[in-house]
Amino acid sequence: MKILTFLHSFEPGGVERVALRLAAFWQKQRLDAPVFMGRPDGAGRIAETESLRLIYPAPPLISTAWIETIWMIATLPHAIRRERPDILFCAGNSYSVVAVAMKLLLGSECPPIVAKISNDLDRRDMPGPARWFYHLWLRIQAPFLDQIVAMEAAMKPEITRCMAIPKDRIAVIADPAISECEIRRLARLRKNIVKQRSGRRFVAVGRLTRQKNLPMMLRAFAKGSISGDRLTLVGDGSQRKSLEALGRSLGLKDSVEFAGHVDDVAPLLAQADFYVMSSHYEGVPAVLIEALAAGLPIITTHCSNAISAMLDGGRLGRIIAPGDEQGMAQAIRFAAPDFHLDADRVARAKQFTLEKSGRLYASLFAAAADRQRGERDVLEIRSLKP
Repeated sequence: MKILTFLHSFEPGGVERVALRLAAFWQKQRLDAPVFMGRPDGAGRIAETESLRLIYPAPPLISTAWIETIWMIATLPHAIRRERPDILFCAGNSYSVVAVAMKLLLGSECPPIVAKISNDLDRRDMPGPARWFYHLWLRIQAPFLDQIVAMEAAMKPEITRCMAIPKDRIAVIADPAISECEIRRLARLRKNIVKQRSGRRFVAVGRLTRQKNLPMMLRAFAKGSISGDRLTLVGDGSQRKSLEALGRSLGLKDSVEFAGHVDDVAPLLAQADFYVMSSHYEGVPAVLIEALAAGLPIITTHCSNAISAMLDGGRLGRIIAPGDEQGMAQAIRFAAPDFHLDADRVARAKQFTLEKSGRLYASLFAAAADRQRGERDVLEIRSLKP
């Protein structure tokens, strides 16, 4: 079976990182799993890509970063016709427009499309008119996607409601955010850390963009932190300069560190005391799973319908309303270790392993490919009848 995944670039992002790791896992399982890359740019290239067959379009005359979706729609059909994959894997919501375009451009030549829902669909952060058009778009795209994947059972009702599709077209496969080997490594790192310091260590990982609502996190940290506390923001993005300026204006110059993009966040998680997330919206955040695997207490906004299930209704972390700056400040102020729950957090993270979910995806792909072959056989038989 051949599975073709399509990604814009190696720019750091949870969707892209998980998709590349999945493709590498399928390759190790003796499946043909090439990845079509719109361009070779980006700092998010991971070690697993060395084992992958990466497909690139003909080099463009100009940079395509600013028109990456249009560029992919224009160049991906040729790769599909050449590769003739059994499955086209749409790795996240941001790629659904490309998936729909492939169905329209290729018609019966397009293989079945399996699409993972990587973000919250309610999007209550949007203004009313924009939210209405977004939900309209979700309903328009639904008929073009052969199989939908929810990353948590709690997301299934939301997908059914927002995309108006039957439940039998939605499979639940946990987000493969971490491998069994990485869980064991985090345990070793945590065990070997000797914390001889004053104050508490908070960490947040993600792109420095509007979605993450990091200005609120900085303001909440300024209100809730106590002497000796430190916050490390890992990641880069368009808001970095404005966030650094905000940090200085809040008097956080010595207590907030902007670490930039980091290839390996495990040591930072192992050294931290708490993980913080302030996003407007998410799906099943991969880094939240890594934080659970490190045994970290979580402070997060209710940025997805999956959050409550991930944190066992709030037992494994503090959940506050999106945008609730005062609530986050209080959560930071009163954050305290609860080592008796470390094992429960690790057990929760083990439900999101690459090995488990990678095999479930492969089974789902095989079923979708068989289903389309059966439908084509029926059509051929009907066309032969006098």
